[in-house]
Amino acid sequence: TGLVLVKNPHLDLMEEDVLYHLDLGTKTHNLPAMFGDIKFVCVGGSPNRMRAFAQFMQRELGLAAAGEEVADICAGSDRYAMYRAGPVLSISHGMGIPSISIMLHELIKLLHHAKCRDVTIIRIGTSGGLGIEAGSVVITDTAVDSSFKPRFEQVVLDDVVVRSTELDKDLAEELLACSRDIPDFPTLIGHTMCTYDFYEGQGRLDGALCSFSSEKKLEYLRRAYDAGVRNIEMESTAFAALCGLCGLKGESCRFHLL
Repeated sequence: TGLVLVKNPHLDLMEEDVLYHLDLGTKTHNLPAMFGDIKFVCVGGSPNRMRAFAQFMQRELGLAAAGEEVADICAGSDRYAMYRAGPVLSISHGMGIPSISIMLHELIKLLHHAKCRDVTIIRIGTSGGLGIEAGSVVITDTAVDSSFKPRFEQVVLDDVVVRSTELDKDLAEELLACSRDIPDFPTLIGHTMCTYDFYEGQGRLDGALCSFSSEKKLEYLRRAYDAGVRNIEMESTAFAALCGLCGLKGESCRFHLL
């Protein structure tokens, strides 16, 4: 049917579903009226970037009046920021798996309660590139963990739950085709490695701790490249797993800064 799925039987027993970190709820807000026609959701780490993206989409869609500001729908919360430009939602998710996971749980429930159909969700932002030209955009085909495996491992109570992290390959090819109209940014499809840490987890030598040599770092990064990894960040496995389980067509596009 194209509806966004939730896989939680307990929700049907709740009198009200409070989306606490978004400052929204099923009793306090008319979610179908507010969001029922949403077709695209773009998420990224920084609130300022997602505000700027919403303003850009307003201009592109011809929706912006002179000097008009976009309103933060989640202004009552200091966790995330959410903006709307026509059928496009722009939402910040912070940094790392815990932060994006909280946001995605509540976003998916929002889209479900709003009865949205055929929603496409795209993660946009920056990452560290691996063996690619600076300024490149990496479109993720599969998110992998630090062992280069396509999986998202999560401890639920005392069980280790493993979920698939493959993203929508047709959407990846569609985005790659669109990139040909923007020659300023070299664009490629590749694996994205997701880590739990910005410093040691990504092989950086400049953190407060470093337990490896520069030689060991380079050997690890060579193995990652040989496994198909083209960029490294901290959210993609959770993003891919949750989108796949809940019927969202998802993709991740990252700009390689350095």
